[in-house]
Amino acid sequence: MKIVIVGGVAGGATAAARIRRLDEQAEILVFERSGYISYANCGLPYYIGGVITDQSDLTLQTPESFFSRFRITMKVHHEVTAIHPEKHTVTVKNLETGGEFEESYDKLLLSPGAKPTQPPIPGTDIDRLFTLRTVEDTLRIKEYIEKNHPQSAVLAGGGFIGLELAENLRELGMDVTIVQRPKQLMNPFDPDMASFIHNEMRRHGVKLALGHTVEGFEQEETGVRILLKGEEPLHADLVVLAIGVTPDTRLAKDAGLKLGIKGSILVNDRMETSVPDIYAVGDAVQVRHSVSGQEALISLAGPANRQGRIAADNLCGKDSRYPGSQGSSIIKVFDMTAAVTGVNETNAKKAGLDVDKVILSPMNHAGYYPGGKLITMKVVFEKETFRLLGAQIIGYDGVDKRIDVLATAIHAGMKATDLKDLDLAYAPPYSSAKDPVNMAGFMIENIADGLLRQFHLEDLETLSRRGGVTLLDVRTRKEYERGHVDGFVNIPVDELRERQQEIRPDQPVYVMCQSGLRSYLAVRILDGCGYDAWNFSGGYRFYDAVENDRCLIESATACGMETV
Repeated sequence: MKIVIVGGVAGGATAAARIRRLDEQAEILVFERSGYISYANCGLPYYIGGVITDQSDLTLQTPESFFSRFRITMKVHHEVTAIHPEKHTVTVKNLETGGEFEESYDKLLLSPGAKPTQPPIPGTDIDRLFTLRTVEDTLRIKEYIEKNHPQSAVLAGGGFIGLELAENLRELGMDVTIVQRPKQLMNPFDPDMASFIHNEMRRHGVKLALGHTVEGFEQEETGVRILLKGEEPLHADLVVLAIGVTPDTRLAKDAGLKLGIKGSILVNDRMETSVPDIYAVGDAVQVRHSVSGQEALISLAGPANRQGRIAADNLCGKDSRYPGSQGSSIIKVFDMTAAVTGVNETNAKKAGLDVDKVILSPMNHAGYYPGGKLITMKVVFEKETFRLLGAQIIGYDGVDKRIDVLATAIHAGMKATDLKDLDLAYAPPYSSAKDPVNMAGFMIENIADGLLRQFHLEDLETLSRRGGVTLLDVRTRKEYERGHVDGFVNIPVDELRERQQEIRPDQPVYVMCQSGLRSYLAVRILDGCGYDAWNFSGGYRFYDAVENDRCLIESATACGMETV
């Protein structure tokens, strides 16, 4: 059997190696248009910033090492320009010589990946504007920085690449601005959780121009002018276009393969396309989101590698199925870590799901052990059924552990209430006897049992206008004096039993504290005394972070760029 693979990075390289492990006799030929195979896309920004110092560390394999180990021919600088399904051949162009030839196949696997999205605006071809997708892109940016010593950079786009590159350019001493039309970075997160990412970026000197539309670029003698809709232009020594990626599916379209959203390749759960003997994997294919059930594009290395393995199994006669993508991802944001899995609240509601959430701020390990830091967790679940839908965590050490536990729980179909029963490892330097994941489960169980009724950030404005309610802050006097929500009166929780007569028994009581724990205790006290009491989800710490971020974004949108 002769198998031709188009693309030798994540999905393609994984499939090639798996095929060889299953079939020692197969002829396997991989065409890769860049000069590198099996390279680590996610590490590219860190090479630019000098965290990764050896260029060879970016490539997990070379064509020579791949052939030596697997006897698989990897032809770099070879671009497949056409597929001829009726003849079972592909047209290939040697990018070094310009020559073209046809190559036959018994089975064809497409792993062309995605390309940086190029908006239809003027100036995207100027010299000081870069994209970052391949090793060659990385080397061009690195060479430009070393040769020209730029002092400022504008990054158009605030996704994974934008944030990672912003951090690395700041570490090189550059003045960095991220500009984009959406009013939040990192769309996998809900806007409230993204506030913590925004605050960390600002804390490290990255300027955020959120809610601004780039209309074009103009070359200047000393840099680039970035044209903004309705705003004064920005100026920078270099610009990186990082507004996202688009499935690279021209080959598939020209060959008559069925396409899905944004021109992606339609595949079934065996990674088979609509044309016999042609498979497809990676960033170019449409997948089913395993939680929402909706069709999706999820450009992540983990799914691409798993799809490559599944396609290889099926090419070799096995019956492997891809269950869908959950979207689990994680990113380093300077000193913090931000991670997400499943669907966020925003997308769950768009999918028509009736959702609820808990927001908590536990310590990453036992509070009495030195060095503990708060993490912020948001766990989303379906009302009535308590099906676990998604989670977002932002903090420091231990974020990766908790997101992976929650990702596994979602994949296993666990209910959110089941989180309380997970038997998780504990020692003071790593966790608490009640792990943060368990704590989320306890809170959700309390909701299921009617012991906890919540109100949320989006309810505050309505409550403040409603009247006929008591708004109660149960933090200490000093905490209250340092900042509080207008309309909330202060009775510290430790004084509540003795001062409950100050609260009208005929009005519902909406209670807030710093993180949500003391207010929950206050709610239980008040419930036990016959009051109709509700707990504020996330606490004043959460409210303060989100509201401050919202004010900064709105003022920047109305008055121009952020200056901090």
